[in-house]
Amino acid sequence: MLMYMSNSVPSNTSTPLHSVSVAGVVVRDDGRLLAIRRADNGTWELPGGVLELAETPEDGVRREVLEETGIHVEVDRLTGVYKNIKAGVVALVFRCKPSGGFERVSGETTAVQWLTADEVAERMSEVYAIRLLDALDGNSPHVRSHDGRHLLTVQR
Repeated sequence: MLMYMSNSVPSNTSTPLHSVSVAGVVVRDDGRLLAIRRADNGTWELPGGVLELAETPEDGVRREVLEETGIHVEVDRLTGVYKNIKAGVVALVFRCKPSGGFERVSGETTAVQWLTADEVAERMSEVYAIRLLDALDGNSPHVRSHDGRHLLTVQR
């Protein structure tokens, strides 16, 4: 049986638009994590970007990590969903393992490094560091919201 589902939004209002991004938490055998320093703002983050319309999330992660770092990856599993409430961006984060390639910068990156979990916590803002740390804790997937700078706590 086929069912039609609607978001039941009244015709006089528009449905909010969201951007979907993907990112890879790439973990080496020694536990180090792949990180990039963005060329546009100098912040340290995990490699990733906007998911293209015709690609799967896993294909998007492989493409983005390779474009930004030179590293090929095998996608393991979804570790978190993170929403930037202010920007309307939903990020799907996947744990990956490196499968080839060599570290290199790109037009989007000024540095590519393998960091320890402590170095991640020191260099990245909490909304990006938590994505990497969540991928290591084994309790995935996590669902979190933030305002672009700080995690938002759930009000119960």
